[in-house]
Amino acid sequence: MSSNTPRQPVRDLRFFLTVPHACSYLEGREATTLFLDPQESPGRGVYDALALLGFRRSGRHLYRPHCEGCSACISVRIPVADFVASRNQRRLARRNADLSLHVRPAIFDSEHYTLYAHYIRTRHADGDMYPPSHEQYRTFLTLDQDYARLLEFRLEGRLVAVAAYDQLEHGLSAIYTFFAPEPELDRRSLGTFAVLSLVERARDLGLPHVYLGYWIRECRKMNYKQAFQPLEVLDGRHWRRTLPV
Repeated sequence: MSSNTPRQPVRDLRFFLTVPHACSYLEGREATTLFLDPQESPGRGVYDALALLGFRRSGRHLYRPHCEGCSACISVRIPVADFVASRNQRRLARRNADLSLHVRPAIFDSEHYTLYAHYIRTRHADGDMYPPSHEQYRTFLTLDQDYARLLEFRLEGRLVAVAAYDQLEHGLSAIYTFFAPEPELDRRSLGTFAVLSLVERARDLGLPHVYLGYWIRECRKMNYKQAFQPLEVLDGRHWRRTLPV
């Protein structure tokens, strides 16, 4: 299958729209989300096709923004074969060479949850995921599908970061990364290193893309995605290369 044009699903799918709600990224805006019928199993074939149309996964739900009069959310992905790490990214990779990486299934793990809860309380106490809970973590980051994975990062055996991702037919889809928020680890930029690690993993697996979700020009928290060049954006039903930043 081409990684630029989605094939048609083998059967009709039902989708629903949420009622308008406060936008999580742009203050004073309302958002509406289009999501696949929750009765549908997010199996690999349907997911592969919908990911090419800009859909993302949260728990068992496949969704994408569908906001009237707003197109701020832009789907972006890294073309693995053409990606060249910047000088800062190469320096960051060397700085984290002492970390060990381990792939795990996306099942609940108390050590993972402890790190997640600490991360949310420390870094995102003003966000939608606060306060953290076991149920919230399970419904967000665990899934009984063989494509759903968790990538652990350990420093001398200590868990310092976890990157949730999906292994699709045409690439890896980065879902969410959380990490130890201690100041002594700040220089490691573990969020950025997690993306670099997914690029390397996709390259090793022979997969052409790493999907980074949505980029919003006006959202400062999304600026880090522009550091990965070249970058492709979804323009309607087609992916195209952006100009260098």
